Amino acid sequence: MSGKNGARVALGSLLIAGGLSGCSPLRLLKPGQRLLSRVKVEGTEKADVERLQTLVQQKPNSTFPLPKVAIYQLGRSFYNPERLQRKLEEDRTHYDQLIKAAGTDSAEVGKLLTKRERHTQRHQLALDKGNAIMRLGEPPVIYDSTLTAVSVEQLGTFLKSKGFFRSSVSVTDTVPTRQFAPLRIFTLRSPFHTDSQRVTVVYRIHEGPAFHYSQLDYDIADTAISRRVLASQPQSLLRVGNQYDEEQIGAERNRIEDLLKNQGYYDFRQQYITLEADTSFAPTSVRLRTIISKPLRGEQHRLYTVRRVSFITDAGLVRFGRQRDTIIRDSVYYLAYQHKFSTRALDRKLVVRPGDAYSVAKTQLTQRQLSNLDMFRFSTVTYRRVRGAEAPADSARGLLDATVNASPAKKFQETSEFGATYVAEKTGPFGNVRLKIRNVFGGAELLEFGLRAGFEGQYSLVGQVGDVSRGRSVLTTQLGANVNLVLPQFLVPWRPNRYLSQYNPRTRLNATYTYVQRPDYTRTNVEGTLDYIWQRSAFQQYVLTPIDVSVIRTAKIDQAFADYLQTLLIRQGSPLYRSFDNLFIPSINATSLFNSNDFNETRDARYLRLFAEVGGLTRSLYQKQPLLNNPENQQGNRLKIYDFAKFTADYRRYYKLGPESYLVYRLAGGAAAALTSTRIQNTVTGEVDNAYLIPYDKYLFAGGSSSVRAWKPRRLGVGSATQYKYDPENPADFLKVNGEKVRDYDLEQPGELLLEGNVEYRFPLYSFIKGAVFTDFGNVWILRNQPINPNQSQTQQDEQRQRQQESTFRLNNFYRQFAVGSGIGFRFDFTFLILRLDVATKVYDPTAPGSKWAIRKFSLAEDQTAFNLGIGYPF
Repeated sequence: MSGKNGARVALGSLLIAGGLSGCSPLRLLKPGQRLLSRVKVEGTEKADVERLQTLVQQKPNSTFPLPKVAIYQLGRSFYNPERLQRKLEEDRTHYDQLIKAAGTDSAEVGKLLTKRERHTQRHQLALDKGNAIMRLGEPPVIYDSTLTAVSVEQLGTFLKSKGFFRSSVSVTDTVPTRQFAPLRIFTLRSPFHTDSQRVTVVYRIHEGPAFHYSQLDYDIADTAISRRVLASQPQSLLRVGNQYDEEQIGAERNRIEDLLKNQGYYDFRQQYITLEADTSFAPTSVRLRTIISKPLRGEQHRLYTVRRVSFITDAGLVRFGRQRDTIIRDSVYYLAYQHKFSTRALDRKLVVRPGDAYSVAKTQLTQRQLSNLDMFRFSTVTYRRVRGAEAPADSARGLLDATVNASPAKKFQETSEFGATYVAEKTGPFGNVRLKIRNVFGGAELLEFGLRAGFEGQYSLVGQVGDVSRGRSVLTTQLGANVNLVLPQFLVPWRPNRYLSQYNPRTRLNATYTYVQRPDYTRTNVEGTLDYIWQRSAFQQYVLTPIDVSVIRTAKIDQAFADYLQTLLIRQGSPLYRSFDNLFIPSINATSLFNSNDFNETRDARYLRLFAEVGGLTRSLYQKQPLLNNPENQQGNRLKIYDFAKFTADYRRYYKLGPESYLVYRLAGGAAAALTSTRIQNTVTGEVDNAYLIPYDKYLFAGGSSSVRAWKPRRLGVGSATQYKYDPENPADFLKVNGEKVRDYDLEQPGELLLEGNVEYRFPLYSFIKGAVFTDFGNVWILRNQPINPNQSQTQQDEQRQRQQESTFRLNNFYRQFAVGSGIGFRFDFTFLILRLDVATKVYDPTAPGSKWAIRKFSLAEDQTAFNLGIGYPF
């Protein structure tokens, strides 16, 4: 480095150091105030230190991922409360005058009132919480000793609630605080200094011995209640030897309440349950007694039975002077002015039955199953005690009349979506129209029609073909239509058992047509499926598809494109060529989905999706080999069937670190392979190829906005094999520029084995804007090598063997072939819609020739950094 450049660097460093020192939050302190610099909780051995830290009332300013105090101070330099107050008063006066001038024009007055409210709210927000930049940051945390005292009290209470009855908490607030500031070196000062305006608070915990249950007793006056509670002891959350825990005690009270309310005790409340702890029995032990008291009136808790169930299917409708008609099915009264729903279909969803004991679980299940029908705007189950002469003479017994109120939703529901996408550097409009018809045949069926059309940018399937300067993204035309019929029960030859209704069984018949037109080919896909869907719980869903049939036809293919595919087949054994054959794909598949999160992913949750598929098992019955293929007339070829098996797994874990902060990781993998070999004969040359083939859409791919984001969609891999472009003028050789082979970043890389993972930290930035930092890793590999074409030259055969070695999965080196990418993301959370921008760069590229550490050549070029736009979170 020259002396001139060195002087510039030194001067720049001094300016940065001076600027950062000028942004010290201490400048915001008033006389007598001190900045909370650090908080520590020490001395814990068995107690949950994370829970203890959450009870501390004051925490220092956060510095990750952004220096929020510095941002606040930057915004404060532009903050003028006097000007804001003046502007607020001027706006109020201005709109008051306009409202007065509007006179009796109620519409105009309403508009002006709305505008006044919007303007004044914006100014008031700035007055109360600062301007937009200040709200993006956070004000310095001023130390408050009264909050420290409250924290000590809460820490002590928490420790005793966890069985540390002899615990104690002490606190010290240390001033001055020793700080380490390396940038002070640039100002020729020591990096260590003490600051009398900063406070370090240390909470010291003395736990003492933990108390455990030595005996669990019950004192239940009502003998019927006692029998039920004692019979449920194996399900109790409390065990002899466990540590005393008031949270577990509260959960046990809830368990007993739910137990009794599900066995007919309609009036039972948690207030009847008391748990008494006696610590005087033996050192560090607790004798816990569960006491269930009698009701205020009467000797026993009353056991209720459902006497009558009434189902009103048109709740909310009123017909003056007209009574609802009644139909009785299985002792249930169905009432409606006009019966539009099949009582048989509704009866299968009704779990609350006459003669059964009251159960809150059955009540909730009935409401959930009616909601899942998507036939009603709302549905509720209410109960009325039977009193007077109809009530039982036995005071320990009671009767309830249940009423199900269901308000029907609109029969026809139309949804339209219009917009534009930006994909592969192309902007294209799209439109979707969906029509939903409810109760189409009177049995609570759903019939859905959908039409979609759009132009969408896509990277060329095989990259550039022809001139290297030609654009690699194309604008495609996509048209589609689908029809779904959803039945609220299993479509089977026998009558389903009522027991199955608790699993919300459904049958879905689906037919889909897709038309894709691109400059290099035109393709159609017709698919029909029969799905059986059921739920084990609110979080767990299963789908069994015994019939899944697809017919894929290539209506047109560009000759230059076909030649390029042939080159890839000959030189690499690439399956791309076979994907443009005419295919018939019959298969059977099943899906298991567990998801405890919500739509906006705001919970501490788990996600697991398992998928298995087997296809083409019966092809030997009606298709003989070798299969004929005419390369000069692809669209005229007969349908071909490949047999295959596929399995994928996707596991996600969402850790909620704060109100809006999350740590999320994802692990995914899968395998797809042909079950038997396929022989295909070229009708022009007579050659017969013998290979293990599967339909192209069944291969596995890595890269893209929900995968390893530093790579383009489906472009990562295979293994560590490097993909180069072939010379379109001489397909037997690679394309070279300045004597160097040109890497191909655009060719799709299908694999038979997929392993990938993601780690992402999500945090709030400002208002509805969220941020993220992430790291992704993964790759795809080949499981079984395809035969090498004997007509190739020895050099070409050696190249293919080398590529197969680099792309085949091997246990002793696959971990070295993981691609790694990292980046940052911005999410615009509008509650009903989440827009996402992720910027990811390659860190480690296993396919790169020479050095694999791509981060050393960091740039914003498209072969190094990817920009991903999307809707919703990536996972």
